[in-house]
Amino acid sequence: MSEPILRVENLVKYFPVRAGILFKRTIGHVKAVDGVSFDLMPGETLGVVGESGCGKSTLAQVLMRLEEPTGGLATFEGRDIFALRGAELRRLRREIQIVLQDPYTSLNPRMTVGDIIGEPFEIHTEVAPKGSRAAKVRELLDVVGLNPEHINRYPHQFSGGQRQRIGIARALALRPKVIICDEPVSALDVSIQAQVMNLLGELQKEFGLSYVFIAHDLSVVRHLSTRVAVMYLGKIVEMGTEEEIYEHPSHPYTQALLSAVPVADPALRGQRQVIRLEGDVPSPLDPPSGCRFRTRCWKAQDICADQEPELITRSGGHLSACHFAEEKTVVP
Repeated sequence: MSEPILRVENLVKYFPVRAGILFKRTIGHVKAVDGVSFDLMPGETLGVVGESGCGKSTLAQVLMRLEEPTGGLATFEGRDIFALRGAELRRLRREIQIVLQDPYTSLNPRMTVGDIIGEPFEIHTEVAPKGSRAAKVRELLDVVGLNPEHINRYPHQFSGGQRQRIGIARALALRPKVIICDEPVSALDVSIQAQVMNLLGELQKEFGLSYVFIAHDLSVVRHLSTRVAVMYLGKIVEMGTEEEIYEHPSHPYTQALLSAVPVADPALRGQRQVIRLEGDVPSPLDPPSGCRFRTRCWKAQDICADQEPELITRSGGHLSACHFAEEKTVVP
């Protein structure tokens, strides 16, 4: 069994909330990511799903060092990501890249496609000498299914799906080992989503990439993921293989999410029981005691308020953070 390429242990990111006009004081913290742990194996795709505001994108930003963590540890091939500085951090950025959510705002409208994709070469000059950069950019455009002759066009001359392919080409430019995909298809039409997902799958096989694939659409995540982690209010509440999570979920929150996914087979549509959650998602500024999902959970009892459930192997044979985890077979 190979070692994890990326290991995250008890990762925490709090954002301070300040009040006052002349003298600012901290009155609390938004607990965006609160004790997240997982391993990412070489060539694997870990899907991270959950409602908006659960901390998925903050997790991506911390792993990319776009935000500094409040606590915890993350290692890439044994190197502490948060301890790296200067040239060492710059070398790490070659290995871990990101594809952002919105292809309309993540590309500089004043730069040509050639300049956007070739910009990493300006920093990492050892990857592509100056005379070979245009050829490298054309090669990348061809790899992601775009016309290499469009190298001098601007982002507004492309469709949304084509712009996201440009973002993928930019992420591939330095030949990374890990790509963090932060909801890369959520802003695209359904038909275009499938094309981009297929492209990501092909690139993973061709270049041996590992993905952390973040999304709120469970059907999208299932298409690509080897394992799936379900997040709620800054914590992972269930994690397992694609089959374990989608066919035999044990956490009530996961079961509720899956019950809302449209059923593809018309003959089975009346057989799925839809679970309707009561109440709103609590504020990450003041999350509930014990189990954070208890205020919306139909299984909640006194122990759920007093004792936070650990993310351990429970019913179903995979990790679940619920005192009353119970495997449930979901209608496909």
